[in-house]
Amino acid sequence: MYVLIAIITVLVVFPFIWMLVLSFKSNAEILSNPLALPHTLSWGNYVNALKTLDYPRLYANTFMVCVVALAIELVITFLSSFALARMVFEHPNLRRLVYGFLIAGLCVSPFILLFPVYKINIFFGLREQWALVFPYVASSISFNTLLFVGYLQALPPEIDEAAIIDGCSIWDLMVRIILPMTKPVIATVVIFNVLYMWNEYPFASVMLRRQADYTLAMGASFFKGTYTVDYGGIVASSVMIIIPELIFYGVFQKKIVGGMVAGAVKG
Repeated sequence: MYVLIAIITVLVVFPFIWMLVLSFKSNAEILSNPLALPHTLSWGNYVNALKTLDYPRLYANTFMVCVVALAIELVITFLSSFALARMVFEHPNLRRLVYGFLIAGLCVSPFILLFPVYKINIFFGLREQWALVFPYVASSISFNTLLFVGYLQALPPEIDEAAIIDGCSIWDLMVRIILPMTKPVIATVVIFNVLYMWNEYPFASVMLRRQADYTLAMGASFFKGTYTVDYGGIVASSVMIIIPELIFYGVFQKKIVGGMVAGAVKG
């Protein structure tokens, strides 16, 4: 088992280590012998990337999109999941129909919806980062619903009964009783969605027109010209984009495991 774990770890870590090594090599070295170690540790690729890209603006744009999209989708998903998991429907088939409709979005790749979403954005006049916020919200609702409903269904129904007997309204039950108990699954939803929006490229490449609105995922595209490609710049910029993501994932990885287990086990 330890040997198997070691092999899997090497396979997972090797691409990042290889990318880190390539970031210190010139374009000639990358093309001639990509698997060899660099002759000298040159920081030229990083200097070139910092000169080419406005990283503070890229980080600010990405952060704004993540925060706004997360706030909207958490409110929508929590309220809809609470209704599906904790409230009594007059027609039980209606609950299954709504839940099935929301979960069905997992079967549709958001990338095949690029052109329809682009036309919808034009119709509603959504530009700049707002052209990304609402597509990100829509594409995340299905996965978030799957986690939230599974977690809320695992909570004992006696909690709701005791709160209502004590005089809680539906709003107080949601906000003051149930919401604090959903911290593990909220943390999981936040982490997964931040990682998705941090790396998402197809929507950003189609929806964003001005360089001032670009997100981090668009940064590597600056190093590809019509007839030339700066491979060293692409790799160096990718490293600077991935390292904060790895730190974020490393700090909150226990939250991911706890939230996934909590949402998957029904008491």
